[in-house]
Amino acid sequence: MRTLFIGDCIGRIGREGIKSLLPKVIDLYKIDFVIANGENLAGGFGVTKETAQEMYDAGVDVITSGNHIWDKKVALKLLDEDVRLLRPANYPPGVPGRGSGIYQKNGYTIAVLNMIGRVFMDFYDDPFRCADEELRRLAGETNLIFVDFHAEATSEKQAIGYYLDGRVTALMGTHTHVATADERILEHGTAYITDVGMAGPIDSVIGLNKKEALDRFFTRIPHRFMEVAKGDGIMNSVIVEADDKTGKAKSITRFSSSFNVKEDPNAHLQKKRPHHS
Repeated sequence: MRTLFIGDCIGRIGREGIKSLLPKVIDLYKIDFVIANGENLAGGFGVTKETAQEMYDAGVDVITSGNHIWDKKVALKLLDEDVRLLRPANYPPGVPGRGSGIYQKNGYTIAVLNMIGRVFMDFYDDPFRCADEELRRLAGETNLIFVDFHAEATSEKQAIGYYLDGRVTALMGTHTHVATADERILEHGTAYITDVGMAGPIDSVIGLNKKEALDRFFTRIPHRFMEVAKGDGIMNSVIVEADDKTGKAKSITRFSSSFNVKEDPNAHLQKKRPHHS
């Protein structure tokens, strides 16, 4: 079974890139299931029903998120209505939506769990204990379990990767928008990468207008509304191949797909050598 995970999608450029590239990637690599982090789908901050639907129409099966999921008020209602849109499971009890889901596709049963980190972030519930609770709840449903851990600190991502090693199929780090080169299969069979990266503009500071980002660093004056950068884009992704019987990962492959939204984007897949168990 092959699952594609796409890093944080940033605004219109990210959406256009995914819409153009994803059908080709699914066909080329025989992808069975697609997960994308979409907390920045709408203008770089938050998600709307329309932007989520664009992703579903392009071939995304589940949208995960993080700390920006609340940036659009519509999310409060959308999270309760849309079972394919997840928010981190370790938000306090009683908030709208769900942090995990079980999905059927191509004869497979897949569980997706979304969590958020605490280091350099906010006062969220403990993701380690939350993972234990969620995995107990998912026990017996499926062995194919994919985790989006939305966190700032690389140490926290690595720590939870080792903590869940052998208990989940894959742990994919998101949030920093910068792809890391440490994809590997951990000792007990979990595919891991610290950060998948993003689908968004290349000539940017984590997807945002670089001049505004530089002004903020120089002046320390916060920009309430920072714009998504323009120009050519990149889609950072990973493919995880797993044994659907055991849930163990067999390989993880990282690649980048560049595109130009002004024209009909044509993928230039810079595929990396897969890491096998």
